[in-house]
Amino acid sequence: MSEFRQKCIGKTNLVGSFAAIPHPVAVEVMASSGLDFLCIDWEHAQISRETIEAMVRAADVHRVPAMVRVPGHAPEAIQAALDSGAQGVLVPRVSTSEQAAMAVKASRYPPFGERGVGPGRAAGYGYRIPEYLAAANERVVVAVQVETAEGLANIEAIAAVDSVDVIFVGPGDLSVSIDAVGPAGTDKLNAAIKSIIGATLAHGRTAGIFCASPQNVGRWAAIGASFFVLASDTMFLGAGAAANFAATRDELA
Repeated sequence: MSEFRQKCIGKTNLVGSFAAIPHPVAVEVMASSGLDFLCIDWEHAQISRETIEAMVRAADVHRVPAMVRVPGHAPEAIQAALDSGAQGVLVPRVSTSEQAAMAVKASRYPPFGERGVGPGRAAGYGYRIPEYLAAANERVVVAVQVETAEGLANIEAIAAVDSVDVIFVGPGDLSVSIDAVGPAGTDKLNAAIKSIIGATLAHGRTAGIFCASPQNVGRWAAIGASFFVLASDTMFLGAGAAANFAATRDELA
């Protein structure tokens, strides 16, 4: 089992961030910051399939685990991400136990899944296929993202699916899906998140959540979440630039 997966399922507190800038330099900068892992955002960022591999390779240079948030449930996308050498996948918009099971099958080789064997980077471009096959099922982290009203309603069944390692809450989409946007919906959204985390822990899974700022991490850690994606490279870039520009204006004043 990889150290990364061992920490994930062992509920070690892990703090990562989304990598949305489609260039290995940005990955190296983020990897040098001390993060526990990076999650390349293939779902929302404008990243091509071939760039995924270059970004994973850049994370590997700094020995920072890289996983990929894939664009949907398609097994082909999950396989492409894992063949690139990613140590895990985050599968978005999982709303049923069937979708969760499908994510597991696409991530695991037989007899535990249906992942296809290929000569990708993860398998040494074909030169280390036997070695990779022997270890991959134990090394790869499977995380599913619950972020819809349907997913909330089905959380007990989703959390019961074997070999799901992490159930990850997407608060943004969840707030829209359950009509809990803005200050007026805060209590409703918080209750939904607590319900997801509670069911996740009750079934022995690891609970994760996206946090736009560090201030949100402690409150969810207090109820059992241990896998955190903190903002993104683009968010850090914007916040850092804005803060330094404001400080410079203050100096000039």
